[in-house]
Parts: sequence; structure tokens; C-alpha cells
Amino acid sequence: MISITNQIELRHLTYFKVLAEKLHYREASELLFISQSALSQQIKQLEGILKVQLFDRTNKKVYLTDAGSLFYKDVQQILNKIETAVTNIKLLKMGNTGQIRIGFVASAMESVLPDVLKLFNSDCPNIKFQLDELSNADQFMHLQNELLDIGFMRSNHLPEGFINKRVYVETFSLVLPAAHPMTSKKFENIAQLAQEPFILFPNDKSQLYYQQILNLCADQGFVPKVAHRSIHAPTIFRLVENGMGLSIIPTSLAHTDNPNIRFIELTNVPQKTALFATWKKDNVNPALPYLLEMLPTV
Repeated sequence: MISITNQIELRHLTYFKVLAEKLHYREASELLFISQSALSQQIKQLEGILKVQLFDRTNKKVYLTDAGSLFYKDVQQILNKIETAVTNIKLLKMGNTGQIRIGFVASAMESVLPDVLKLFNSDCPNIKFQLDELSNADQFMHLQNELLDIGFMRSNHLPEGFINKRVYVETFSLVLPAAHPMTSKKFENIAQLAQEPFILFPNDKSQLYYQQILNLCADQGFVPKVAHRSIHAPTIFRLVENGMGLSIIPTSLAHTDNPNIRFIELTNVPQKTALFATWKKDNVNPALPYLLEMLPTV
């Protein structure tokens, strides 16, 4: 008797993945360059092999069932592994020996990451890297789904099966409009600005960083009034420029050509913010250990 795994073909997984993402037969079939009836037939064939319904189809709408949602997560990883294998073969044919997929928060590119990549490229020129700027939460999701090999983030709250290493530590800086009455000479502590609205990174995107900001303010006897949230420094700078609030950012981000904002480094507080390199313990990319060897220790 032929096993279920031997009956499933790569096209089944590809068709299922596209339909699961589009949840629309016409759009999915157009992306796959097949007819809607052919797509429907292939999905029914897959459901027949698995003996489970993957999609609910009601009133011309398509939804993933619980089984479909579970299957989708695994199919993502399977197809990603195949894509990685094909990419590695192409790189080998071109005289290269591998690829590392790297996620990072913006401040990593303003601090430790350029030096690491420069050293890595110098010592391992035949290993290529792919860079994606992502939030902490998105990096964890991509690492879990094996869409990234390593992430540079401001979080050390690790799910099971992850490893991290602290690679950079820095101060915080206050961001103010250029015309704000507070100056470096007048500034003594953050409590002087307790009544101001603040623009902070979202808690759900960077819990460790957000808590550090709260602790920094709590040490001075107040809870910040959070008026707006953003993970992007340019957005934060524009909001500050337009009088929407003040912000606290990693000092590595405290530079801009915008003449309408300025910075005050918070050197007199105990809080520092750390950047961590994070990867899955069972990552099998043979190129990753070379990069790990080049990470600084702080």
C-alpha cells in the first residue's frame, strides 16, 4: 500500500500554499497559471490523500479549517527548505558555498551589524547573506518558521529551542523638537518632562525595550503618557518634529539630517539597552557557525 507521504507531490503543496494565502480560487489560479477547475481538482485530491478537509467553501468564500491552518505552517517550512536547497545549489554552481538569512532591527544596522557583515564578507566571501529589517516579534516568527537563520533584536525573552548572545550595549537618548525649551544645559533628569506626551516603540513588538523605558521613567517617579507608537525611527522623528510628543530611542539611532529635532543622551541613568543575536538551536545551515564566530561579546 502506498503511504500518504508518497502520494503527496510538490505541486499539491504549492497549490495549497498559494490558495491558503489568497483564500480566493481565481486569484490563486492566476498566480499558478492554471484554471480554477484544475486548482479545485488538485486541492480535492490533496484532501482525499490526507482524508481531512483543508478548506471551508461557503457562499463563494474560502476559509482554512483548523486542519488547514496547522498544515499551512508545516507546508511553509517544507517549501522554504526546498527553496533554500535550490538556492544553495545555484550558489554552488556560481562558485559560492552558501547563504545566511539575517533579520535585524534598524538600530542594529546603525551599530554592530555593519562591522560584523564587513568582517564576515572579508573572511567568507563565498557565503552570501540576505538582509530583512523586521521587528523583534516578526524576527521570532521568521526564525521559528525557518525563514531566517539569525536575528539581531532587542529581546532576550526566548521561546524554547532558541539561543541568543548579547552583542552590543548602549545608552538611551531623548528626542525633542528643535524649538523645545528643554536644553542639554537645563536637563537634569527625565522627570522634568513627566507631563509631556511620549512616542514609544509598541510593547507587543519589543517587550524588553518597552519595559526598560517604563523602568527608566519609574525610577524618576512617573509613568509616561504614551500618545503614539511606532517601530520606525523616521516616523518617530517626524512625529516629534510636528509636536506630537517626545521619544526615547537607542543612542545609535540618534542622528538625522532633520534640523527640526535634536537629541539629549541619557548618560545619568542606570538603564542601558542591549542588542542580541538570536538563532534556533537546531539550525542546520552549515554557513551559520562561521557568522557566529564573528559576533562580538559584550
